Amino acid sequence: MTAATIHADSPAALAGTVGQVATGGWFTVGQDRIAAFADATEDHQWIHLDTERAAAGPLGTTIAHGFLTLSLLPHLAASLVEVDGVSMAMNYGMDKVRFLSPVPAGARVRATTEVTAAETTGTGVRLSTLVTVEIEGGDRPALVAQTLTLYVPG
Repeated sequence: MTAATIHADSPAALAGTVGQVATGGWFTVGQDRIAAFADATEDHQWIHLDTERAAAGPLGTTIAHGFLTLSLLPHLAASLVEVDGVSMAMNYGMDKVRFLSPVPAGARVRATTEVTAAETTGTGVRLSTLVTVEIEGGDRPALVAQTLTLYVPG
């Protein structure tokens, strides 16, 4: 069953969320955002910026950078897991990321998060989630990532 939010009363209670799934709302990835990301990362490939050339290319439009889609995970997925009694939550990294489909400029994307593990550490609880970013109307996800977040009790 998919919920709007996965909730735990404390970091220790995250173990009880393993297997739970939550899906967020849609978010539009516009050409202005793609251009700003190109400027921020110095990645100015024509497939991201040249709308005329991209229209005639194999994808028929400009596309978001894979790393742009990945960088949206805090916005797309962070609100899907809520934990009470936390002094801080820290991005602990990723074990695996795969870019499966390009995100066309103007497309809407959303994230689905599944809790796959909760491991108690000396600092808190390290939560492992499988995050899938889907493209509205698409056959395959834009990306799939195994993310890690450390929840420190407060």
